[in-house]
Amino acid sequence: MKFFEYVERHGETLIRAQGEHVFHQGEGDRNVYLIQQGVLKAYYLSEEGKETVKSFIGEGNVIGNLTAAHTECENTFGLVALSECVIRRFSFRRLYEASKSDVELSNSLMDILLAFAIKKERRERELLCLSAQERYEKLLEESSDLINRITQNDIAKYLGITPVALSRIKRRVCEKEAQ
Repeated sequence: MKFFEYVERHGETLIRAQGEHVFHQGEGDRNVYLIQQGVLKAYYLSEEGKETVKSFIGEGNVIGNLTAAHTECENTFGLVALSECVIRRFSFRRLYEASKSDVELSNSLMDILLAFAIKKERRERELLCLSAQERYEKLLEESSDLINRITQNDIAKYLGITPVALSRIKRRVCEKEAQ
């Protein structure tokens, strides 16, 4: 069975309004989610209440707090809808167990996990090796479909800069493109 067939058969459709959480940091959530419509934001909250955006997740992507889902501990991040979202929720444990006896499902799961690992590796490299402007240009290049659906404040939190610094970067990028 292919992954999307599995999700259709075993998943539950949920609708989340803009600003509504799928799960909060510190809760236990053993599920994984397929985004069918809308945009979500995965974020960390520090003990002081400072928010850092981990990632933006759009249609066709899968997200879950794998640490919480696999080890049954608390979520290490929160997930909130940035627009109205239609998502499919399904149990990570059931998916994992089913993949042990279904080669096609196992291969699909492996592909998803590899894509996730590659995305995390790229994000890590960007944060460690690129300037804020280079990270912004990369975001424009790779996520142009999402960029207009995300607030400037959230983009700044994703880049690790202030909204004022983002405004300066946007101005420089516009000037560079105009040349």
